[in-house]
Amino acid sequence: MGKRRTFGKIVKQRSGRHQASYVHEGERHYAPQTFERQRDGATWLAGIETEIARGTWVSSKGAQVILGEYAREYLDSPSIGDKWRRTCLRNMRLHLAPILGKSLQEVSPLVVRRWHNAALAGPGGRVSIAQSYRFLRAVMNQAKQDELVGRNPCNIRGAGSDRARERQTASVSELEGLVAAIDERYRAPILVAAWCALRRQEILELSPDDVDLDKGLIHVRRSKTDAGVRGVTVPPHILPELRVAKQWSDERWFFTSTRGGQMKAMTLYHAFVRAREATGLEHLTIHDLRHTGNTLAANAGATTKDLMQRLGHATEQAARRYLHTVEGRAEEIAEALSEVARKGTAAPLPRKDA
Repeated sequence: MGKRRTFGKIVKQRSGRHQASYVHEGERHYAPQTFERQRDGATWLAGIETEIARGTWVSSKGAQVILGEYAREYLDSPSIGDKWRRTCLRNMRLHLAPILGKSLQEVSPLVVRRWHNAALAGPGGRVSIAQSYRFLRAVMNQAKQDELVGRNPCNIRGAGSDRARERQTASVSELEGLVAAIDERYRAPILVAAWCALRRQEILELSPDDVDLDKGLIHVRRSKTDAGVRGVTVPPHILPELRVAKQWSDERWFFTSTRGGQMKAMTLYHAFVRAREATGLEHLTIHDLRHTGNTLAANAGATTKDLMQRLGHATEQAARRYLHTVEGRAEEIAEALSEVARKGTAAPLPRKDA
């Protein structure tokens, strides 16, 4: 008699081929294919036994699970936010479609690399391709945890990062569309971010005393640095929206929530996101609006020192050195920004050497 098998079993089928299977963790697993010879099945079982002993075993079920189906199941998790779920479903349709029909075990590093190269060569934006890669990596990481694949095949360095991109800016017409799409209560904060280049927290911490509508001046008094404490002259064309916002101010906060009290950062952010998606500006962030304000001011003729004072970007020593260079020019810059808003193009200031 031959040696009795201690791991797995091999059954000869009516076709004459051999089916190998084994029990692991209380569940029977079958080889993904049948074998012509019994010894080929025995070799396969020996390999599985070694993988279990080494802790590298993965279920052969991964060969039966389709990536697209598994990815949609992954998105059903309550831990996935609605916005990210919508983004991933869109990217599955636009970018990941070529590999969604493959089984999980077919998604090898080579398959991922070829897909990524093809996506970059296509018409898709780099941000959405990076999002697609991050999603694919997360899905395959879950498959690894579910023991459906042995390792995550997504190992392209930097492929999931879009942080290296150049900071985005919005055009005047895009800003107009964004403001038109946003809820009325949040228009003034967005305008201040874009045309006065204030940080989101600086905007939300403004008090009624910080906003002088008669002089068209915003005083930023709460800042982590001395350079951040500054006065910013408001372009005249946004003053009407600031006067509208004034009606909702309370004794402490200039921008307030609908329930009273200080406007919350996340409330403003969600309002911005809704308007951003409605106008096709998904690539734009709130901080990009600040960069937009910087760019618009530069196009309007502001010098580097003008910008550093306006943005509060200098060290304490540099701020003292730069402040005198903007005397008499803050109003010119603000007026020029309103001219940009009216015409959609820059009307340069006369340059002042500093």
